[in-house]
Amino acid sequence: MFVKDVLVQNQVGLHARPATFFIQKANEYKSSIWVEKDERRVNAKSLLGVLSLGIVGGTTIRVIADGADEEQAVEGLVKLVESGFAE
Repeated sequence: MFVKDVLVQNQVGLHARPATFFIQKANEYKSSIWVEKDERRVNAKSLLGVLSLGIVGGTTIRVIADGADEEQAVEGLVKLVESGFAE
């Protein structure tokens, strides 16, 4: 299992468009991936799950992966979040 915390930098957080990019990126990996905010954990490959967390800018989230490519999955998703989803 590989875990990393990341600060959501873009102002609007993970609303529909950035959340879609996040899920598409998560689906590139074989590992099981979760996003955690305030002790709530959801499947990072589920749009409804990610949106249900209500992640806004300035929130720190935890990306967790378990599987063959867990480290690459977490690093790839953290990099995407840190980029601000090109917004």
